[in-house]
Amino acid sequence: MRLERLSMPGCDLLVDVSAGVPVLVHWGAPLGDAPLTHLAAAVQRPVPGGSIEQPPALSVVPEHGSGHPGRPGLLGHRRRGVAWAPRFQPGSVTRADGSLTVVAVDPVAELELTTVLELGDVLQVSCTVRNLSSSRYLLQGLGITLPLPAHASELLTLHGRWTREFHTERRPFATGTWLAENRLGRTSHERPPLVFAGEPGFGEWSGEVWGAHLAWSGNHFVAAEVLPDGRRSLQLGELLHPGEIALEPGESYRTPTLLGVYSGSGLTAASQQFHRYARALPAHPTRPRPVLLNTWEAVYFDHDTERLQALATAAAEVGIERFVLDDGWFGGRRGSTAGLGDWEVSPEVYPHGLTPLIQHVRDLGMEFGLWVEPEMVNPDSDVYRAHPDWALVTEGYEPKLSRHQLVLDLTNPQAYAHVRDQLHAVLAANDIAYVKWDHNRVLVQGSDATGASGAHRQTLAAYRLFDELRELHPTVEFESCSGGGGRIDLEILRRTERVWTSDCNDALERQTIQRGASLLIPPEVMGAHIGPTRAHTTGRSQSLPFRALTAIWGHLGVEWNLLELDQHERESLAAAIAVHQRFRPLLHGGQVVRFDPVLNGTHASAHAHGVYADDLGEALVAMVQLTTGMSLVPAPLRLPGLLPEAVYHVQEISLGGKRPLIEPLALSGRQLATIGIQLPVLAPESGVLLHLAVNP
Repeated sequence: MRLERLSMPGCDLLVDVSAGVPVLVHWGAPLGDAPLTHLAAAVQRPVPGGSIEQPPALSVVPEHGSGHPGRPGLLGHRRRGVAWAPRFQPGSVTRADGSLTVVAVDPVAELELTTVLELGDVLQVSCTVRNLSSSRYLLQGLGITLPLPAHASELLTLHGRWTREFHTERRPFATGTWLAENRLGRTSHERPPLVFAGEPGFGEWSGEVWGAHLAWSGNHFVAAEVLPDGRRSLQLGELLHPGEIALEPGESYRTPTLLGVYSGSGLTAASQQFHRYARALPAHPTRPRPVLLNTWEAVYFDHDTERLQALATAAAEVGIERFVLDDGWFGGRRGSTAGLGDWEVSPEVYPHGLTPLIQHVRDLGMEFGLWVEPEMVNPDSDVYRAHPDWALVTEGYEPKLSRHQLVLDLTNPQAYAHVRDQLHAVLAANDIAYVKWDHNRVLVQGSDATGASGAHRQTLAAYRLFDELRELHPTVEFESCSGGGGRIDLEILRRTERVWTSDCNDALERQTIQRGASLLIPPEVMGAHIGPTRAHTTGRSQSLPFRALTAIWGHLGVEWNLLELDQHERESLAAAIAVHQRFRPLLHGGQVVRFDPVLNGTHASAHAHGVYADDLGEALVAMVQLTTGMSLVPAPLRLPGLLPEAVYHVQEISLGGKRPLIEPLALSGRQLATIGIQLPVLAPESGVLLHLAVNP
């Protein structure tokens, strides 16, 4: 065993590079200054009875050819099925600041495997397989495996659907394999590529926790496996359709980057590491996030310049800073059945172009934003009638429609150039500061020009389209929307300043959605809107204070026909927006914290969460009652993690005209963590917002 060590505050990584493919013999708590030879001896496993004489290591890419009994990391073959079980040998090891590059080769299968590991705010791992042969290699899959210790015996996974994204579920992690697969061509509402494992009962502030996320916006799989000898691991990778990746001689395939986090003090600290990574991405916004109004639920497809100008005037009066014109401004797009793909301003709806509306918005001191869906096309559109071969379908089959649309084949150079040039023209001709980029349907049986699956190449082409448009228009900000939260991952956030968390603006549903999303993304990129009193997706009615208390925790927006508000509603909305703007630097720059939920049976009856300033001198915390609880009086809200000896002045902040329920008080950080704050009995779908400051 030859060990290399990578370290960061709070985490050590020991890598055995002696066998070819690297083996992570330890990923977790710091180990101190023990000699690497002693650590190697300490982790040496015995040979169990009934096994092969040299038990295979659980490497980053486990090898069936070495006797690994679980999921292989590399799947593929050459003609007639040969080279299907490679066994790699050591090649080279290169060490750099905080990173390790390990090259392994298999001269029989004629393959080279390069693994790059980097330890910073998160653990980053990627693998590249290269075809060294003169014959084609058909790659079926390449997943990255992270080992876990024996006491990481509980899983936290995520699932969801449209308008109900990012719901968490806990399960024992004791035997066999848990597997989630996504074949929908986008990150997905249903199975986001994110998983956590930890010691039994780990909480927000307690227990060891390991997390893994695949930074990729296409098909993927997530597996958690316990081998018969007790070893356990997480394995994540791109899910490839049959025949999708064929490596010609000299060609290579690189996996999406796997991001891993370790915390010795619970789930909140683990997710904060993902947040730090996201905040360091090149596209991450550096200026205050403008409060926006999105026109979708206000007008839908009913576009009228005078009405929209009146809506913009009402928006400016309540403090909104960005006006976003949603679907319906282009081509023959008078409803969802036609016009998609014709990215030219509709002369029917806007005979003078968008200029009058944009100028009105800009004169009010607001920025202007626009909705697009570049990767899709309606069959009833000019572009499809002229180029039906530009749809990403499979020849010989009747294509499957979804939302009256097909996927546009961005792997086709002509289709790609058409979309890029049309969007470039719109952005060049108008004063547009923001683009809401939607992606509303799944990819089904989509073949490119070669007849093979186009899912992998389509994802890369979408990235390239984002990149080119950003380069052409460097001052324009982009949002990733995919029927709501269908494309949220840390690779799309390399290219966007915001993601749309869900098409559901129901505040009760949003409490759970946003809490789950906060496991991965920080609030300043998490779109959160105050919707109408009666939610359009659920029909549930809620008070403005509750809707505001939910939405202020993200990148705040409003999706409500403000022309229908009475004077009291306008004033209350303006007051809520002012609260968000007052605390925006803290909300969008501090450390996101969550507190273990109050359970009603197996479900949470209340949520508590907040944000702490980096110096812990200030905090904003919300306690939200979701349903009635079993206890007549709620338990005190305890706030760990503040400065123990500092005295915090606690004051309830009013939202939307709500009268404060808690008198101001002063408690030390130790007292807040130990005895907490006794809250009043709260009605379902209500809550309190508390501001804590050492020097108010």
